[in-house]
Amino acid sequence: MRFLSAKSVPAGAGSPGRGVGEGCDAAARTLLKGLDALGGLKQLDKVTGPLQKAVRALPLGPYRAVLQGRPIGHPLHPVLVQVPIGAWTSAAVLDLLPGGGRHARLLVGMGVVSALPATWAGWVDWAEQPERQLRTGVVHAASNGVAIGLYAGSWVVRGRGRPLLGRVLGFAGLTLASVGGMIGGHLAYRQGVGANKTEPVDHLVEPGWHPVGRAAEFTEGQGVRRMLGEVPLLVVREADGAFRVLVDRCSHMAGPLSQGKVADGCVECPWHGSVFRLADGENVGGPATAPQPTFETRLTDNGVLEVRLPGAV
Repeated sequence: MRFLSAKSVPAGAGSPGRGVGEGCDAAARTLLKGLDALGGLKQLDKVTGPLQKAVRALPLGPYRAVLQGRPIGHPLHPVLVQVPIGAWTSAAVLDLLPGGGRHARLLVGMGVVSALPATWAGWVDWAEQPERQLRTGVVHAASNGVAIGLYAGSWVVRGRGRPLLGRVLGFAGLTLASVGGMIGGHLAYRQGVGANKTEPVDHLVEPGWHPVGRAAEFTEGQGVRRMLGEVPLLVVREADGAFRVLVDRCSHMAGPLSQGKVADGCVECPWHGSVFRLADGENVGGPATAPQPTFETRLTDNGVLEVRLPGAV
């Protein structure tokens, strides 16, 4: 059997749907460029700046950490949006069935009510992002906000005996919510919002002990940056002579912890204020939902500080 190289195959040969496929690819590329362009719309800064300050100033107290998702170890917003999306999708199905209008109105109302806490969690997450993510995020929020308004209107007009208009508003709301969901996916997976920035460390550090410098090079109480291959480390020498070593890139948005404040057994990220305990890397404050990876330490007989990931032999 003779195999043809890509160059030897005539254009369009063996692929009768090639024209359709190319059209779909072009449309997908256009859509992706449009989504990427949202992060570059500097005109949105006039909106995002004041909004960010307002959200950060909200007196949420301990509830801010709950809305950020710190107790569950990842952002809460994606969890909460399941209820309104599920309710509205189910309402759309009922709207297509005879006699489903009454139950559809109940689901529409459930979606509107459950969207409120999801919105609060989303805003709290949004306020701790960089510029590009802030711009994309405000468009995501606007799309979902219009969707909530359309569904609220749908619930009202259905109760006033106008089911056809209620259905129209409902399907319009589902369309906007779907657009918002797509932008939200772009935020999460292409722009990295909410992802743990330290997760790859286990795959980047070889097992065993690794030297990072002589003990005399480290000043007590100060964070020092060292590189272990491709992984930046934060090294802190404590008053009792013990060494604490964490990954230097903050798990929230990869901020340099070595440039942050070291106090009371913790280090604070200089970018968004996440606070990590030096002893075990636990996140005890700020928007980070994942802890910092820590390293075991030892001093060799000639005073060299060596580190390794826990359990890596």
